[in-house]
Amino acid sequence: MGKRSFLYNEDELMAKRKLVKAADELLKQRYGNPAPRRKDAVYELILTVLSQNTSDHNRDLAFGNLRQKFPEWEQVRTADIADIEEAIRPGGLAKQKSRNLLRILDWVKAQSGGYNLDWLGQMPLAEALDKLTSLPGVGIKTAAVVMCFSFNAPVFPVDVHIHRICRRWGLSPEKAAAETTHYLMQDLIPPGRWKELHLNMLKLGRSLCRPAKPNCPECPVKDVCQFYKKLKA
Repeated sequence: MGKRSFLYNEDELMAKRKLVKAADELLKQRYGNPAPRRKDAVYELILTVLSQNTSDHNRDLAFGNLRQKFPEWEQVRTADIADIEEAIRPGGLAKQKSRNLLRILDWVKAQSGGYNLDWLGQMPLAEALDKLTSLPGVGIKTAAVVMCFSFNAPVFPVDVHIHRICRRWGLSPEKAAAETTHYLMQDLIPPGRWKELHLNMLKLGRSLCRPAKPNCPECPVKDVCQFYKKLKA
């Protein structure tokens, strides 16, 4: 999973792993140790596609509307696209997302004869990620979320909040793309901490490490954060 680790030499990798381990402990002290339940992979896939370029609140509105109007995935797959657009409109990009949802559900049905993706969990992780990222509207973050939270796979999802935090901590180059940060981070996460650290970093990014005006003095990780050290200097 760390195919881009060549950007750092071995000493740098060790230093960054040490930083991540320290940050993980500090976040655990502040936010606790979340114990997320496994979610059905189709549910996770559709929910994460709807989360793109919108807030959690709007994503949940869109997903709730979709499930209320179409309780079964087969009903979504065979629905008029205009009705899907209307249901998911609160999440934004309704035209694009509705087309992607229909193509994804067609693929799921063709692969399994139903709406079950458990077979992905039996594949090598890299192959499963390739399968998912071949779908319309599914990038490496969405694929990683599905594999991590539905199958407990050893992969660390990097969303917009975590991408920002990783650059501020000095784990990824300041101008790196999110995909680069994804590959770099796979080499740095303490074993077994993929889900818990992901969730705690999300809490940090939403509450304190915001895009504008981050609340650094209140941050539990400020003492190991490169961004904060530059501010103090």
